[in-house]
Amino acid sequence: MSFVIYFPGRGTVREKAYLEGKLENRASLVLRVLEKRGIPFPEGTRERITSCADLDTLALWFDHSLTAAAAEDLFAEDPEISATVLGGSENRVPG
Repeated sequence: MSFVIYFPGRGTVREKAYLEGKLENRASLVLRVLEKRGIPFPEGTRERITSCADLDTLALWFDHSLTAAAAEDLFAEDPEISATVLGGSENRVPG
């Protein structure tokens, strides 16, 4: 027997509001880290972050914001993921 955990009110306006709140929160955290670190970002970057509707992507961008040297670094691909997609390290371009 398996158990599935559902959000209370799944498929309702309440769930939608909950998820939208989580998205807004994650987006604001990404922007706040950039601001606190003194990394400037153009309005287009702000719009891209605040309009993102994927929690996993926002989490990845948050992780990148902790070490990014520039706002564009948020959107860089994860090298580990790229290596997996390309089939391993033998397909990497020498640095």
